[in-house]
Amino acid sequence: MNNYMRIEFTAKSENESFARVSVASFIAQLDPTVDELTEIKTVVSEAVTNAIIHGYEDDEEGMVTLECHIREGEVEVKIMDHGRGIDNVDEATQPMFTSKPELERSGMGFTIMENFMDAITVDSQMGFGTTVTMRKMFNQNETANRR
Repeated sequence: MNNYMRIEFTAKSENESFARVSVASFIAQLDPTVDELTEIKTVVSEAVTNAIIHGYEDDEEGMVTLECHIREGEVEVKIMDHGRGIDNVDEATQPMFTSKPELERSGMGFTIMENFMDAITVDSQMGFGTTVTMRKMFNQNETANRR
């Protein structure tokens, strides 16, 4: 099964739940387990929240783009912003790192994404934005049992 969706929304915190529910609804066609659904919703929340909070300044208007591909049981989710970008991706992806300690951010977003997904890449360029790409195989046990 192959399928694709793309949505774009204003970088406002109230749109984080919209993004999470949109991806969950889209991947429902794969009949995910409750755990798989919870994990994908969590990583989408983390990535979208990062794009909103870290991609744009409070008074700056911006957009977040979410793409979701389904290819033969694998889900690929991309979260893109066109904001500030990340100066040092290696540093930003370290557990407990946050560039906004005043917001009481835990710095665990990328760690959570890495733990719940099979693969994650972060591409960023200062002044041009950030793309977080995450991949996960769904229904792996069912696929293995059919062979």
